[in-house]
Formats: sequence, structure tokens, C-alpha cells
Amino acid sequence: MYLIDRADGSRLLVTSASDLKTAAECEFGFARRVDALLGRIEALDEPLDAMNERTILLGYAHEARLIEQHRAHGSLVEIDRPARGIDGMLAAQQATLDALHARTDMVVQATFFDPEHGPDVAPGVGLGFVGYADFLEHRGDGVYRVLDSKLARRAKVTALMQLAAYADQLERLAIPVDSETGLILGNDELSIHRLADIAPVHRRQRERMHALLRDRARAADVVAWRAPGLSHCGKCVWCADSIASHDDVWQTYGLRGGQWQKLGDAGITTMTHLVDSAGAVAGIPQRTLDGLRAQAALQLRADAGDRVPPVELIDASALDALPAPSPGDLYFDFEGDPLYTEDGTGWWGIDYLFGVIDRDDAFTAYWAHTFADERAALIAFLDDVDRRLAEHPDLHIYHYAPYEKTHLRLLAARHGVGEDTVDRLLRDGVLIDLYAVVKRALRIGSTSYSIKKFEPLYWPESRLGSAVTAGDDSVGEYVRARELRIGGQTADAQQILDDIADYNRIDCVSTRKLDQWLRAYPRGRGDDSGGADGDSAGDGDEGAGADPDAADLDAANADAPGAVDDRIIETSPLHDDLTRLAANPDGSPALEPDRTAEQRLYAYAAAAIDYHRREHKTYWWAHFDRLSSSLDEWADTRDVFVVDPDQPVTQTDWGMTGRQRLPRRQLRLHGQWAPGSRPTIGGRSGPFAVYEHPAPLPLNPRDPLSRPARSISVDAAGDDWVALTETLATDPRTGEPVNEYGDLPAALTPAPPPDPGKQVDAIHEWGARLVTAHPELPRDAVVDLLLRRPPRTRGNVGLAAVTADEHGEPDRIRVVTDSLLALDHSYLAVQGPPGTGKTYLGSRVIARLVADHGWRVGVVAQGHATVEHVLDAVVSAGLDGAHVAKAPKTGADPAQYATAEWTVLGRADQLAAWTAEQPRGYVIGGTAWDFANPSRVGRDSLDLLVIDEAGQYALAATIAASVSARNLLLLGDPQQLPQVSQGTHPEPIDGSALGYLTDGHDVLPAEYGYFLAETRRVHPALAAHVSDLSYEGQLHAHPSAARRHLEGLAPGIHAHPVTHHGNATESAEEAAAVVALVDRAIGLGWTDPTDRRVARGDAPRPLTAADIIVVTPYNAHVHAVRDALDAAGHTETRVGTVDKFQGQEAVIAIVTLAASSAADAPRGLDFLLNRNRLNVAISRAQWAAHIVHSPAIADHLPHTPAGLGELSAFLRLID
Repeated sequence: MYLIDRADGSRLLVTSASDLKTAAECEFGFARRVDALLGRIEALDEPLDAMNERTILLGYAHEARLIEQHRAHGSLVEIDRPARGIDGMLAAQQATLDALHARTDMVVQATFFDPEHGPDVAPGVGLGFVGYADFLEHRGDGVYRVLDSKLARRAKVTALMQLAAYADQLERLAIPVDSETGLILGNDELSIHRLADIAPVHRRQRERMHALLRDRARAADVVAWRAPGLSHCGKCVWCADSIASHDDVWQTYGLRGGQWQKLGDAGITTMTHLVDSAGAVAGIPQRTLDGLRAQAALQLRADAGDRVPPVELIDASALDALPAPSPGDLYFDFEGDPLYTEDGTGWWGIDYLFGVIDRDDAFTAYWAHTFADERAALIAFLDDVDRRLAEHPDLHIYHYAPYEKTHLRLLAARHGVGEDTVDRLLRDGVLIDLYAVVKRALRIGSTSYSIKKFEPLYWPESRLGSAVTAGDDSVGEYVRARELRIGGQTADAQQILDDIADYNRIDCVSTRKLDQWLRAYPRGRGDDSGGADGDSAGDGDEGAGADPDAADLDAANADAPGAVDDRIIETSPLHDDLTRLAANPDGSPALEPDRTAEQRLYAYAAAAIDYHRREHKTYWWAHFDRLSSSLDEWADTRDVFVVDPDQPVTQTDWGMTGRQRLPRRQLRLHGQWAPGSRPTIGGRSGPFAVYEHPAPLPLNPRDPLSRPARSISVDAAGDDWVALTETLATDPRTGEPVNEYGDLPAALTPAPPPDPGKQVDAIHEWGARLVTAHPELPRDAVVDLLLRRPPRTRGNVGLAAVTADEHGEPDRIRVVTDSLLALDHSYLAVQGPPGTGKTYLGSRVIARLVADHGWRVGVVAQGHATVEHVLDAVVSAGLDGAHVAKAPKTGADPAQYATAEWTVLGRADQLAAWTAEQPRGYVIGGTAWDFANPSRVGRDSLDLLVIDEAGQYALAATIAASVSARNLLLLGDPQQLPQVSQGTHPEPIDGSALGYLTDGHDVLPAEYGYFLAETRRVHPALAAHVSDLSYEGQLHAHPSAARRHLEGLAPGIHAHPVTHHGNATESAEEAAAVVALVDRAIGLGWTDPTDRRVARGDAPRPLTAADIIVVTPYNAHVHAVRDALDAAGHTETRVGTVDKFQGQEAVIAIVTLAASSAADAPRGLDFLLNRNRLNVAISRAQWAAHIVHSPAIADHLPHTPAGLGELSAFLRLID
């Protein structure tokens, strides 16, 4: 952004695409920059960023290499960068236009200059734009695609904003623009993005920036700190300067941006204000507020000229829980370069030094200058650790902050070595993060808890004379050493490497001294402002924890992973065989987009073999991380319930009844579920109740620093409460019950994944068939699916063409039936958007196949209720219920099956006997646990397995269940609520089967099956929005939907912006707006000729409260809206989260988002504006959908391309 003079004496404020990024990140900082540009204040110097400078230089080299590649493949014109000045920039733009009009294959550094980019920002000050597009690629017929080169491992939002800005300039210049744009990433991958997923956000951001420019240009004064209506990042130089000069409360360590806003709303803006304040602050838990006040008070006590900050002891139990010192203890630190990459790997970032010292400060350095070196270093490090553990089974590895633990996991997964060893180290509590200990045990009077900030407390003479003093210095120096080595200056390079090793060694020594200082810290002292020599602690037993040789982890934790089948924990040789088949001929990994379909098949098969092991491993890693980290860090995790200790509790005393061996108690707790939570009621494996220290339960002897947790059973749950049953724990040392206690849990955390039963065996059998058949491929439905082959049919007759029935309607029942009858050990996919009759179609197809052709059909889905809904429909379609069977869900109330018209078996083990008794065709229902179990359903015993809701059914589960049948019918819609997975997998085997076939498209490609394109539920005006949102414009309303009518309200989408601030999961303002909308709708005349329940469907009837549903993302807002509607007398209006309404419909749907802004929204806008969730919400409506939202939601710039697409889709809805 800069000013240039125009010939008439006026000035032009020239902006660029990068200014959008600056304004979006911090509006206050951007406004101050404008003030400086206009001469109102002095500009502040931006701090030098060596990493950023290096990124820029590498980016130039990346772009130059791409230019040379393009030069060899067609015509290319490179536009010279003009000097700042109107004439020069206009000339460069004309040169760009000349090249475009000549249809040049590639235009490089295309110049755009728009001297009239918007209205004047002030009298005599115009608004312009300048930009330089890396590449404009001719796509034919004069259409150009905007491409940009970025030295990055993945697409970034700021880069996509640039693409949208340049596409906008092409449109201004009347050049046809391709509907897609692309980023050429640092690994030469071309990342393609739809312009429709970018342009709406770009336009919104541009308009907001222009408004801010006009406001600043016309203002008389400098923008004030904390100016209302502006975002403040708290990190840029302008914010940092103002924070310091105003003694702002943002200096308080641990304060988050949302809390800063809430404190400001309460009039608490300075450190002193915070310390002197009393009472509650809306939106901040009292416990958190008390901690912030104490932290601010301690920071105010710090002497600015003193290197040693004051300290307070807040939890001595954290220090007492440190494991007993061992002669084998190690202290560990990584050094890494996040920008390192190698061609062909797709990997970014290298950990170039693993540094370790022992208790005698003997230092070992494991260097890695390539990814192959990194693999070798990991193996060597883990081998050394195993060797030391054999000698010292009680050793621990101490580090500071989570990086080391996280990267050990990452490296083991990246290189496919040491995963079990890393898993064992984590499960056994060998790795000890001292940062977590410090945060729990101490309060430090510093704005940062970086180890270097409080080293003077325990090592006053640290780092004196060191050549390298900071992590960024280490990276920069390492890069310089690598360049010197390449240039042959090995001696100079080695000196730098020696300096880096010394820096790393000092970090390790600092970690050891911190460990010993923590052990020696006086337990009775409330604070300490003086330093202490860490070596004074010696090697005694201070702070010794529980006996490290205590019982198994599962016994110690009362409910930990010991019960998990060993097959889940151990790797499989079959996995290795399939991985070899997936590799290139030279053994290197085959990566997208270069690998073959067969390589992808084998890679997915290998990932499926490992699926359940990874699901469980990932869960337990995350579980133990939660137990050792601050509750605030994971409170927003799905299926977490945070208990409100200030709310009343209902509980029964501990007691035993019947055959119980241990006492139990029942609790009813109030609090808040994390967004998207779906608590499981009952079941064998419930969530964990987590207790804060000091806890009533025995500590985990392998990790005494973590909180204790108990597996409990959820009896019932509401929007803001949970009822549970807890069994008294036993002491792992004695096996006896612990003393009964009245303590309440601080939170409930997610339940572990269920035992997979026979699914592991089924997937192994399927994978073994691939290995045995190699180099051929077996005839198999899932093989065809994973190869993305069109369905194989007998005689290659192909899929049946869609024809009309006697009423002129598409005869899809006949078409799908005929296609299934033609299948030859293959699959058929049917995508059914909301209201298109997916279940109606599927049930009638099943009934025909059984009744007319004697087929044996299975129906499987994620949940029992979904399967039973299909079975109900099959009986309604005319099939005798005597030929339809299913066992109830374990523990289900038998009364709910009293009216079932199909055969209800006593238990799932009776399936095999029942099917053996059937003389001809039949239908059985169940879950993957049933169809993968050969004692329930024989291998290949079914003619067809119908996977309902296949858009939410994981590929791994599809493989497991598929072994029961010769053919598959995938029935569902991947555009609705997504499949949820615990694990991190090398291939997306956790994604849905139907989603795999759509492969990034919103609509199923025709070669794989059928897309049901007509919805009978949604009015055409509303269907158009749903179609644009989720179905590439291909969904339309059936003519019958247009015959409905509601007087006084237009059909379609209606947006209702409601201004509010500081709301996260509930909004009284939006609840009031919802009530007003319901008030206005009740009594309107509703005509629905298709409603057979009404005697005269062609006559209008008054709309009632029951004809309206309200959908919101958050349980807390469900409660707020419910209360507001009940108070207004609208008790029949249904209110719930989106998952509660899947499959339901109403005349009007009201979607209310609750959160005031992106910063306020738990789990961010990616959750709040998730396109699939919005699709389900608005498509519940037959006539109209209201969207009630804070306008600030739309002003956010997302952090990910996916979030950008979601926000753009939302903007298309509300605009």
C-alpha cells in the first residue's frame, strides 16, 4: 500500500492483494499503517524475520524454475515489472492485455493496474489496485486460468485471495476467466480450487478493507487503541506497541483473545484493572478468571530490570508426582527446519538434530541432513533408548513443551519405523513434559513461560558466550551450514554445526537443571523471587512418585487400554506385504498423482489392515494428552463435557445392589457439551470422568503427573446436563476399593473406540486375497470400488438406462433393480439428497429382489436405528415380515420392538440359524460386527449387502462387512453429516465409501451409479439454494413441491443479521429473533396438496408452532432457544442440533448460529459453517429457511482453503 501523485495534483492510494491479508489479520494494525502512510504518526519498523526472508528467496528460485519449465512447453510472454508510477503500470498492463489477446499459452508476471478500484477514499485521494500474477494459463477459446507459485507444502488462504483478486481483474478487463484457479506448490503439486469457493470471501474482504480505508482517510485523529468495531490481533508491531504503552491486560500470560474482549466489555482494560477487579465477568469461568488475576498480580510485581521473575507455588502435588530420579534419565531436544523438502516425497520439514544428554551431561547428537538420515537418526535414537531401558527400566525422558512428543509420533508415521516403540514410550509414560509440570505447579511473573524466559531462576549463568542463542538462529545457521557444505566449505560448515550442537546441548542441560530445580523447590514456600542452582538437588528421592513397577496401565488407570485386543496394538506382516505391492519398482513410496490405480488399491488395503490399530492408538494418545494438559486446551473437543462446579448436583450415595462387587453412585451434573457432541447412552465402553488434583483416585503409576480418570456409564444426557453411573475404583497396589469420596469430576472425556470384534479378521482375509492373487486382481466388489472402476456387469451389459414409467416419472426402482441383477461381484452406488426418496427407492428394490428373484440381502449401517428404519420400509413395500430379521441392539429396551412388523431375534448369534431355516430369499439387518462375523453371517452367503447412509460409512467398515456378500449397493449422500474418525491414517480409509467414489465432486459421476436429482420435499426456490450449496446445481424440485404455498412469506432463503458481541455457544439476541420469526409465521395459510394426512390438502390451513423447526450447532443455544420459545408459548416448535433432525422435515426451518464472531465460535467456522451441516439444516424445510446470524461471522478470513470454501458457500446463501 502506497500513495502516488496524479497529474491533476490529487493522489492515488494504491493497494494490493497482500493488503487484504494485513487488514483481515488485524484491522487496528492496518488502520495504524494507514495513519502512518497519511503522515499522522511515525511508522513502526517491522522486526526482521530471517525465516520469512529465506522463504521469499526460495520462492523466487521456485518461480524461476517453473518459468523455465513452461518456456519449453509452448509460447510464453514475460512482463517486466514496472516502476511505481501510473504511466509505467498502465503500459505494463497493456503489454499484458496484448499477450492475452494474442492467446499466448502462458503469460508470466501479468500486471494489473486499476486506478479506479473503488470510490475515492477522501476528497483528492483516489483508490487504486496493483497486482502481478505469476502465471496466466490459456485454457482454450481465449479463457485464462490464474495460477500462482507458492513455496508451501499446502495451499494457503492468503494465496487464494490473491488468485481471486487477479481473476477479478481479468473480468474487469473483459478477459474470460476459467472457473478454477491453481497454486503450484513447493513440491510442484498443482492445487486446484473453484473460483466460486474463493470469490465471495474476496469480495467481502475487499469491501470491508475499502470501508476501513475510507474511514481512516476521512478521520481527523489517529485510530485509538481498542477502537470499537475493529479486530485486534495482539501480535503485530502496532498492537505490541499499544499493549505496552497502555499497560494492557493482554500482557497477562495465558489470556486469550476472546477473554481480552470479554474483560474489555466489563471495563477491565489494564493489568492494574484486572488485579483490582472483583466478582464475575460474563463468559469467563470463575476458576479461569481467578487464575488470570493472580497471574497479572505476579507480573506486576516483577522488576523490569531484573532477569529473575517472581514465582508462586500453586500445586505442590504436581512436583510431588514427578517420577523418582533414575540413573538412566535422559533430557531431550529437537532442532528442526520447517521449510526443508525433497523432490518426490511430498514431505515438508526435517528434524535435523536429535540432542540428548544423560544425568552426567554426556551429550549425544543424532544428525539428519536428508530424510533418509532422519529415518536413520530416529532408528538410532529409539535403539539407544531401548538399550538404556533394558539397563534402567525406571528411566524417563524429559523435554520441555509438546514438540518432542508430537514429532516422535510424526517421524515414526512418516518413515514407517518405530511406531510401536514410540507408542510404548507414550503409553508407559516414559516421556515427561516439564512444561506441563511448570504450568500446573507454578505461577511465574512473566509474559511467557518459554524455558529461556525463566532460566535465570535456576541457571543464572546460562548461555553466556553461546554462538547460537535462539531457535530461529539455529535454523538459519543450519541452512547456512548446509549451503557451505554444498559449496565445498566443509570446515566452515562443521564449525556452524558444532555451534548448533552446543546450542542444543545447552537446551538439554537447561531441561535437566529445571527438572532438578523443580524437585528441590520448597513445598512450603508460596513464592520465590531468587535463583537457585539446579545442581543442588542432587540425585535424591525428592518428589518421588508412585512405584514405577506397579501393575499394568489398565489396572493403574482402572480403565486404560489393557483390555484392547493385542491385534489392535501389534502391526501385521500382511500390512508390510501390501505396502510393498503399493510401492514403486525401486521400493520408494508411490504418491499421488503419479501412482497407478492398482498402487492406490494396495495402499488403501494396507491402511485398512492398520485401521483399527491406528484408531485405538490415536485415541489413547489423545486421551493421555488430555489427562496431562490444561482443561482449557481440550474443552472444545467433540464429546467433552465440562462440569460447572457452581451448579447444583444431584447424587445418590455409594452403595451396592444385587450382584454388584463394588459400590456405585449416580450423579446428575450440569455444564456444557463441546460443539458436535453426541454422547452415547449406556454401552459397554463409556466416557471417562476426569478428576483434578488433588484427586480421590490413585494416580497412574506410569504417569503420576496426569490426572486420574474413571470409565463411567452415561444414563441420560441433555443439552446442558448429564446423568451418569460411576463404580468405585480399586487401588492397583492392593486390589482393594479406594475410600468412598464425594469429589466431583471436572469433565467427561470421549469414550474409546469400541472393540472391532471380527472386523479385523475380515479385513485381513480380504487383504490376504489381494496378496495371494497378485499380480492378478480378484473379482471383488470392494476391489472395483477402490479402483474406481465402473460396476462390472455380466456380459458387460452395463448399467440400465433410466426410462419413464407409465406416469411419465423416471422408473428408478426398475432401473436400480435391473442394474443390481446384472452385477458380477461388483457394486452399485446411488446418491440420494434430502427429499429424493432414497429409503423409498432402496426398500422397494430390496423387496423386489427378495420376492421376485429369491435374493438373500443384508442391510448394514452405522447404527441400529438406521438399519431398522430400512427394514420397516421393506415390510411397508410389501415383503412379508417373516422373511425379514434382525437382533436388537445390546441392552435395548424390548418394549421398543413390540410393534415391529419384522422378525425380532433374541440376539445376534441367532442370525445364522434363522437364515439357514429360510427356504428362499430373505433380508437380515445388522452392523459391521454382524456381517464381519462368519458365525453370524457366512462369507459370500449374501447376494447383496445394502450399505445405508454410505456417505457416512467408512471404507474400512465397508471392507469388513463386504466379505459377507457378492455384491454391494451403496445408498446414501456424502453431502450430509460426515463420518467421524478418531485416527490419523496414511490413506483416507476412514472416509466414506460413497465419498470415495465422488472423489471431490458434489455429485456422483454417472459411470458409478445413479444420482437422484429430484427432491419432493423442497420448494423450487429453496431447492435452487440447496443445489448450489451442495450438488453442483444438479438437484431440482419435483413439480409436486411447487404446488405447495405459504401465504405471506416468500419461498427460499431469508437471512437475518442480528448484531451481538461476546457470545460463543448461546445468544439471547438470536433466541429473541427466533421467537419473533415463529410469532410472525404462526397462522399463515399453508397449502400442501401432497399431504395425505389432510382431508383437503388443496385448502389452506393455519400454520402452527409444530410446523417449524429450529436448528443450531450448540447444545447451549438449544437450551436458550427452547426456554425463549416456551416462554412465548411455542412449546410445539422442535429445537435441536442438526444431527437430531436428519430425516425430518417441517414447513419452515430456522437456522440460528449463536456465535458472535469466528473468534467466539468453539471449534471455529469450519464447524459452525460446515457445508454438510448447513445442507442438512436448510433442507429440512419444505418452503423456507431462515438463517439468523451475527454479521461479524461473515467478516472473518478463514485459515484454511476448506474454511474459505465453507464461508464462501455461506455468503452465497445469505447474499
